[in-house]
Amino acid sequence: MSKKRLIWRARPVAADFNAAGKYLSLLNDTGRTRKLIAALRRESIARHAAKDLLRASGLPLLPCDEAQVEADLKRIRKGKSLSPVLLVAGDMSRPSALIVADGYHRICAVYYYDENAPIACCVATAVA
Repeated sequence: MSKKRLIWRARPVAADFNAAGKYLSLLNDTGRTRKLIAALRRESIARHAAKDLLRASGLPLLPCDEAQVEADLKRIRKGKSLSPVLLVAGDMSRPSALIVADGYHRICAVYYYDENAPIACCVATAVA
């Protein structure tokens, strides 16, 4: 029996942008955070493999029994849609060239489901 196809929403929801803004405000000043969120809202959906997003972000794979990862895995198995992840691509001279502004748990869940599966994402470029 083949795996179910992942279903992605057409666009991230307002709560995703709000969560991304809260996270990015810990790393940037208010003006830069607003610019990044505005850029994420304008971006079209791209698709990248789960394993590539984890590698580029430098983040560890969360355990599959972590509550949010487990909840997202259940959504996948039930054929429910997932919200695209929000990413900020930065400077390769930094330790992490990719910031996961929202969707870390979804990336990990998809990795457990199929590490090569494409993840829908909006990728903004870091602003100076």
